[in-house]
Amino acid sequence: MKIAITGGTGFIGGRLIDHLIRAGHEMLNISRSTNAHVHGVTTVTWEQLEATPSLLEGFDAIVNLAGESINQRWTTKAKERVLLSRQKAAARVAELVNRLEVKPKVVVNASGMSIYGTSETETFDERSPHRVADFLSGVTEEWERAADQIRGTRIVKVRVGLVLDGKEGAFPKMALPYKLGVGGPIGSGRQWLSWIHIDDMVRLIAFCIQHEDISGPVNATAPNPVTNKEFGKVLAKTMRRPNLLPLPAFVMKLVFGELSVLLLEGQKVLPRVLLEHGFEFKYTTVDRALADIAGGR
Repeated sequence: MKIAITGGTGFIGGRLIDHLIRAGHEMLNISRSTNAHVHGVTTVTWEQLEATPSLLEGFDAIVNLAGESINQRWTTKAKERVLLSRQKAAARVAELVNRLEVKPKVVVNASGMSIYGTSETETFDERSPHRVADFLSGVTEEWERAADQIRGTRIVKVRVGLVLDGKEGAFPKMALPYKLGVGGPIGSGRQWLSWIHIDDMVRLIAFCIQHEDISGPVNATAPNPVTNKEFGKVLAKTMRRPNLLPLPAFVMKLVFGELSVLLLEGQKVLPRVLLEHGFEFKYTTVDRALADIAGGR
């Protein structure tokens, strides 16, 4: 298959390109800059595609992962960048697809599980309603609204959970206190953590591309979410470190500001669509996932 990707130099995008190339697919990287080189992959800019959209004719799929990182202090300007980068990327994809004579068979657009809001007691799947309760849930709803402007092809909106990887993403920062011997639960410890291993993350995107009966929202989370307290317990055991010192919520808010909501509030999100379509997770439990990315440290 011929697959175009935005955000190919990012955390998930880079791993996805590697996975799809190994599977024999032909890749095209779409970037803001011609300097965004990805080994073995041709890069084109948004401006080149907008001038000559026919460059995308004949592609089977587009994967849109572009967007400003949320792992930064949420100042007013940072919030604006986070929202606008996602809206703009989805709108650009929509405009390009709508101009093509032969459209791709599918567009996979990244989204987030934040769209369900937070809760310590509820369980969410793809049938759950949107609940705009904070900055991230509002961003995600606007993100999906922009993606809904894509016409004439199948759209999959992948609602990404906490992606676990040993080198990139949030996990190295989460593991650092344990590495230093001062790890412990964050806040109450009761908040749910809906996670997914990076290998399953890229595998499920490929799965959604290939399965024509999948469309709409797809939760990109493992089938067994855990509480923050349980996650810390397993991580400490895996890294052979203590799990003794709880980190109060006020410290998190002082250090990270509004960004602290990512760790202080949670959601129990289940991947109903993937399970119903027969996707087989390689990492179904957090024990196995952490053993892979943190075992032996």
